[in-house]
Amino acid sequence: MVKIYYEDNHILVVEKKPNQPTQEDSSKDLDMVTELKGYLKDKYQKPGNVYLGLVHRLDRPVGGVMVFAKTSKAASRLSDQVRTHKITKEYTAIIEGDIKPQVLKDTMVKNRKTNTSYVVKKDHPEGKYAELEILTSQYNAQKNLSRVTVDLKTGRSHQIRVQFSSRNHPLWGDARYNKHAEPNEQIALWATKLSFEHPTTKERMTFISHTPDSYPFTLW
Repeated sequence: MVKIYYEDNHILVVEKKPNQPTQEDSSKDLDMVTELKGYLKDKYQKPGNVYLGLVHRLDRPVGGVMVFAKTSKAASRLSDQVRTHKITKEYTAIIEGDIKPQVLKDTMVKNRKTNTSYVVKKDHPEGKYAELEILTSQYNAQKNLSRVTVDLKTGRSHQIRVQFSSRNHPLWGDARYNKHAEPNEQIALWATKLSFEHPTTKERMTFISHTPDSYPFTLW
């Protein structure tokens, strides 16, 4: 069952479980969009196809708070907020090594064949600007790990994972970008805070999703 933080006639704010696709992919595993459409169909006894607008995504292994639109008008207005950076997203990550609060700016490229992204030089013809801010950082010297809070300014594919790994601070448990990750480890990245304007009332709304009660988050 999906954990629901808020629902009205226009939006649905939920917690995505780790390792669940946001939308249907080649695995055919149950994705968030399909599950939520089923929830709405059952709850409101809706005949036929149910509308659900996908406004933003989370990488499959990442869990945390997401907002979906229940009408096309809400989807359009929320998508506009994504484009104009009025939707703010904060993440908590556990990374290797010690890093200070700072702004990370890069140019990134995605390889669609391998579904991996990487940092390139600024003049790369396919490069896209990527920026995040490390708001807080707490270092555990014994484990050589830091718990960081990240304000994601742009939404590039695998952005947080790549920007940290490119600086030799890969995320704990990230099988794709951390060569030290052990098999079956769960990536330590969580979408903890989402803030946006309600698409009709214009009220500023903020939702918090707490990190899992599991290692390595429990080190702090």
